[in-house]
Amino acid sequence: MSPYNRSDNEEEYFLRHEAEKLKAQAEAHHKAMEDEERRFLKEQHYMRCPKCGMALEEIVFRDVHIDKCFSCGGIYFDDGELDLILSKEKPDSFLSRVSGIFRGGGDDGKEG
Repeated sequence: MSPYNRSDNEEEYFLRHEAEKLKAQAEAHHKAMEDEERRFLKEQHYMRCPKCGMALEEIVFRDVHIDKCFSCGGIYFDDGELDLILSKEKPDSFLSRVSGIFRGGGDDGKEG
């Protein structure tokens, strides 16, 4: 055997190393595409109404900034904004009773 011939183990090592390198490159490319797509979607949908697609405007309601669509009338809350508004409400207020329905407690709509 010549000193320049590779053994099977050596060949396998280099093939595995090359395959791992190609896999890492493919994963990096995939992640870059995901990041790019995420940025693209955010640019397309940021401050857009999910119902009608028109621009959302930020308004202040009880010292909380909420998003309102003046086209269809939709009102949208970012995470925690509704809780801030409800924390300022009396327990028997309309908003508190409505939120109780969604939280599994409060008024169930039955009279009696």
